[in-house]
Amino acid sequence: MSTISLEKSNGIARVTMNKPPLNVIDIAMMEEMNAALKSLKGDRAVKVIVIAAAGKAFSAGVDIADHTPDKVGMMIEKFHAIFHTLWSLEQPIVAAVQGAALGGGCEVALACDFIVASERAKFAQPEIKVGVFAPIATLVLPRLIARNKAMELLLTGDTIDAREAERLGLVNAVAPEAEFAAKVDAFVARLTSLSGVVLQHAKRAVNLGLAQGLAAIEKSYLNDLMKTEDAVEGLNAFMEKRAPVWKEK
Repeated sequence: MSTISLEKSNGIARVTMNKPPLNVIDIAMMEEMNAALKSLKGDRAVKVIVIAAAGKAFSAGVDIADHTPDKVGMMIEKFHAIFHTLWSLEQPIVAAVQGAALGGGCEVALACDFIVASERAKFAQPEIKVGVFAPIATLVLPRLIARNKAMELLLTGDTIDAREAERLGLVNAVAPEAEFAAKVDAFVARLTSLSGVVLQHAKRAVNLGLAQGLAAIEKSYLNDLMKTEDAVEGLNAFMEKRAPVWKEK
């Protein structure tokens, strides 16, 4: 069964992660998502893209098993391809976050142009707790909120709720669960009422430099971080369901 669905209607393309309940992102899902997004390039019938999810969570993140040294190179290549595609798409992209957006799932939401969240939503980059860091969030978060708060979220792995995310400026709008779908539709309608070509030019100007910045972070992650004992220990401890024993100072 496909883990990604794509529906188009009335100028809106809806890309849905369909691997409930947690929408854990593995390499196969990354490839499907990137293919769906790529298919929207140059589609003049699509004015706005919505990234959503089925189930109780938006996404609990990238499969930890794909972070291990033997797979991490391919995982980074496939996962980051999604973001290169996201930032190359001309249409505005709205993340509809109905539940937990953690790790790589949070990064997918952060890389969109807007986030509309249910009150049930929560956001976190917990990678630091398993001995790694979040490359996309490292690039994007300091562009979205105050640097010291970005550092707190990245270096503690703490979880914040939807209202706190809205207060910080990460989330554009929050709605009670019963009103969430209507809130997403109303937010999207504000965009579809505008000139598509002007929206595209404005987005392109804002996103200049993102792809270049990511290349430097990828190099640090793969060539420096993944060669440390603690990165391997943290990932192994998570998969073995035990507390990590840090070895390096």
